Amino acid sequence: MSAPELPQLVLPGDYLGAAEEFIPGRGTYENRGRIYASVLGTPVVDPRDRTVRVEARNAVPELQDGDTVYARIDELKSAMAVCTVLSTATSHRGVPGAPEGTVHISKAREGYTESFEGEFAVGDVIVARVLQSRPSIKLSTAAATLGVLAARCQTCHALLVPGPKDLVCPRCGNHERRKLAKGPGPAQPEAHDEPRTH
Repeated sequence: MSAPELPQLVLPGDYLGAAEEFIPGRGTYENRGRIYASVLGTPVVDPRDRTVRVEARNAVPELQDGDTVYARIDELKSAMAVCTVLSTATSHRGVPGAPEGTVHISKAREGYTESFEGEFAVGDVIVARVLQSRPSIKLSTAAATLGVLAARCQTCHALLVPGPKDLVCPRCGNHERRKLAKGPGPAQPEAHDEPRTH
């Protein structure tokens, strides 16, 4: 007997199937032998074990190993960059609780790195890959497409812009180096934007 055709979008409370034909998964609940959607989203049946789940639309991001995330560098130690994870690359919503993640110096770039000088600075916004999501978040920016997306001058805090070799401050002329993410990324603020005050 083939499974019933499930709609492309379900609302909380929509009937998905009987408990005899499916195992309730994430985003569903069972009531009196019937399985219902508990979130707005797309129903998916895993053919291996007949589990039905609902992949939520605009769900609260939950970090998984291998995810790409945006983070802000908060502190640089001798062998560790401590950062706040802001969001995943696939979601427009922030990660709940603004969790702390770390980039070990060996994961900052390909090859040997002696120090974080020229790699990151406090306040930089980076794009990184999650190496480990639990119990603590460990990140990597080693790949060429990962690294700094936005950086501020360490002297006057204006946004740095690309120069011939390094990043250049359009306000004070300071030159700085960073491990920049190569390739397409989110839109960058204009160079003449004033730094935000907190």
